[in-house]
Amino acid sequence: MNAAPHNPVLLAEVLAALRLAPGDIYVDATLGAGGYLRAARTAARLGHAYGFDRDGTAIALNSDIAGADDVTLIARPFAEMEAGLADHDCSPVLGGVDAIAFDIGVSSMQIDQPERGFSFQSDGPLDMRMGQDGMTAADFINSASEAEIADVLFQLGDEPGARRIARAIVNDRPLTRTSELARLVRSVLGHQPAKKSDPATRSFQALRIHVNDELGQLDAGLEAAERLLRPGGRLAVVSFHSAEDRRVKTFLRDRAGGAPAGSRHMPAIARPRDPSFERPARAIRASEAEIAANPRARSATLRAAVRTAATAWAATPSFSTAPSFSTTRSA
Repeated sequence: MNAAPHNPVLLAEVLAALRLAPGDIYVDATLGAGGYLRAARTAARLGHAYGFDRDGTAIALNSDIAGADDVTLIARPFAEMEAGLADHDCSPVLGGVDAIAFDIGVSSMQIDQPERGFSFQSDGPLDMRMGQDGMTAADFINSASEAEIADVLFQLGDEPGARRIARAIVNDRPLTRTSELARLVRSVLGHQPAKKSDPATRSFQALRIHVNDELGQLDAGLEAAERLLRPGGRLAVVSFHSAEDRRVKTFLRDRAGGAPAGSRHMPAIARPRDPSFERPARAIRASEAEIAANPRARSATLRAAVRTAATAWAATPSFSTAPSFSTTRSA
């Protein structure tokens, strides 16, 4: 359990974007199996590395590095990075982080655990919670209206059969197992085993994103990164879903001053702000060689940018700086 069991996607490209140097303060916003954080420590003798994850299993998985003097692991979602650092007496690094990396979405180790309910390929409880608290996928589909379910499937999963699936869910509920939901979706859409893609893929993806508020978390996490990075600090974000990538692309474009200008049809509503990021680097996708070695890389997109000296656009949230001992700390 102590060695990272999964290959981090676009690792070389992420490290190139982060440009880590000795003494840097590095934040891994999505610790997972620890692939990026471990590689970052190997790439440079860091001043300190902070690893965040809302899943306590990820914190436990990296217990072998939790005792290192240069590592702090924090069991909180990346949307709460500032509060997490403050709670761990790390206030001096607020606004002075050199590099931050995000690997958005569900991790391979979560998918590989049937009891977590993320996968339609094996039977398990219809859970899908990354943090193992709050509403489960079963809670949602067994209580939401047909229209609400259809909206989630269509908007977060790009599922053209969203209405038919939602109607079938309402007619057949309660559903409590991943196998039950997968079987229902396949029966509605038609399942051709010879095809590589399973028709349940989009529905499971949409429910997972909804249950974990992944897009809301991403928005908050990007804004937190903007506030945390020092001038010249580097941000690297790997996403696996078109809705996530659009959000990252739009955030970096707007913060770099590339938002569409006002016109007589849609006048500008506010005075332009100074760009908080330099123009982002061109999006990078995995090579055919990496995809062959790690199929998960097929849908990955890396976007990266460098922080300017301008004031962050996102307002600083208020949070307590009182120490908290409810999460793992190693430094």
